[in-house]
Amino acid sequence: MEGNGRTSKILVYITAFVIIVIWGCTFVQTKLLINAGLRPDEIFLFRFVLAYLLILPLAGRRLFMDCWKDEALALSLGLSGGSLYFLTENYALAYGYCSNVALIVCLTPLITAIVVGFFYPGERIGKGGMVGSLVAFVGMAMVVFNGNFILKLSPLGDVLAFGACLCWALYSLVIKRLQGKYSNMLITRKVFGYGLLTIVPWLWLRGVNCDILLTGGVVVWGNLLFLGCVASMFCFLGWNWCLERIGTVRATNFLYLNPVVAITTSALFLGERVTWLALVGAVLILCGLIYIDKNRKKQ
Repeated sequence: MEGNGRTSKILVYITAFVIIVIWGCTFVQTKLLINAGLRPDEIFLFRFVLAYLLILPLAGRRLFMDCWKDEALALSLGLSGGSLYFLTENYALAYGYCSNVALIVCLTPLITAIVVGFFYPGERIGKGGMVGSLVAFVGMAMVVFNGNFILKLSPLGDVLAFGACLCWALYSLVIKRLQGKYSNMLITRKVFGYGLLTIVPWLWLRGVNCDILLTGGVVVWGNLLFLGCVASMFCFLGWNWCLERIGTVRATNFLYLNPVVAITTSALFLGERVTWLALVGAVLILCGLIYIDKNRKKQ
């Protein structure tokens, strides 16, 4: 039985790692779609529509949660993990500096650990885990800057980036309230559904350019299919499953690997340069994650 439990945990770790690799690759797909003429909010709309259509026949006929409070929690998941998260992160890049935004978003695992640990004592990382998180964060900063250390004050962009961190922390906190009561399929379908519903007012003001779906060709459709089917449908289902199996904080720590994957794929597909500073940062991230995991095993 102990061997089966260890095998199951390894499977969860592998799943979480694969998801982080896929999410790290989305930087390339999103950049290609923006270059093709799509706005970030339009990309979000099309990828979530695809994901919702895919999950709809799999999630059963049930429409609503048991009570209005749980339905309100599901709505908050669609906001925090869907529309509001993507809007704050993408428009932080529009109004701020990339280096600032990337560095602040790197705080997501640490902020999530603090927020979730406050409400769920069993998820607290402790002093040793905090040290590991700080080491991993320093590594993330080194990877993000990649030899170009430039920080400038950008209040609006910085606030929006921090808002994106809080959105993901809220998503991680709220989903713990619903897991165990409802199936992963139903919860994930609600995320996609309410994510789409809550983006409608914004898109009503901005408008949506659907013509590009007809003229964009393989580049647009190929990248949208990847973002909708793989990065949204598969990854949200898998991520919510990982949160349930190994805990919110432990799963969220895998996000420390996101910039490593992003910079690797950027180097491979976009020809961007990787410096020795980024490589050292990647090593620090791995050391921090190992230290965090060892510390949690001792608790």
